[in-house]
Amino acid sequence: MRKSELSRNRSSVRHKLRYAVRHPGRIPPYLRRAARDTWLGLRHRDHVAYYRAVMASDTARSPERAVGSGSEAGWLALGQMQFDYLVEHGLNPQDRMLEIGCGNLRAGWRFIDHLAPGHYYGIDISPDILLEAQRTIVRRGLQGRLPHLALVESLTLDFLPPGWFTVVHAHSVFSHSPLEVIDECLANVGRVLAPDGFFDFTFDRTEGTEHQVLREDFYYRTETLLSLAGRHGLSARFMDDWERRPHGQSKIRVTHEVAV
Repeated sequence: MRKSELSRNRSSVRHKLRYAVRHPGRIPPYLRRAARDTWLGLRHRDHVAYYRAVMASDTARSPERAVGSGSEAGWLALGQMQFDYLVEHGLNPQDRMLEIGCGNLRAGWRFIDHLAPGHYYGIDISPDILLEAQRTIVRRGLQGRLPHLALVESLTLDFLPPGWFTVVHAHSVFSHSPLEVIDECLANVGRVLAPDGFFDFTFDRTEGTEHQVLREDFYYRTETLLSLAGRHGLSARFMDDWERRPHGQSKIRVTHEVAV
């Protein structure tokens, strides 16, 4: 990612004006989205309720676009990228995986097919996108892999067993989350993470001012999230090898702190 992109503040008026001049055709869609998000924000002050309404609206238009893919080909390619990365990092069929923000199983269907039956657990805040996830399971013929899908209203993870999951995965979740939601997740993920397990999450990285756009896209400094994990007794490191992938977000891996 270029240095200029990492220092960009997408919430500033200057950036918005310069972007509008360069991309005039994108002004009407942006204004429509801003109006929609403002209306939903007035109806739902709580972020989870607000973003659930956003997902309902987006899923009604296109399940693929609702999870950030502009086409089926893009949906397949991004899911393959996530899958390949974890396989290269040792994901094996006996791993027990929790996918936070599983969406319509863009990567999840590949994880389900790879893991032993019953070893995949996907959660999401959106009932609409989970219905699409069920349809993905049917289309891919994965019913016999016994995947678990659950609707959640928070990231306390309190209904899940302690120390069970060897891999926890959250792609494009924290990029849409205010810091208090991330903090809630990091405060609780250690309880469900196996002693030798890891939690990978992506985030929108900035090296400038932390900011958000339309309450949908949140940009954080790496050290903010590393420090937050540390406050919850977790060890966290920036994953440099993910940066070589053709993806705009960055990745952090969280593990239990090793006793010395």
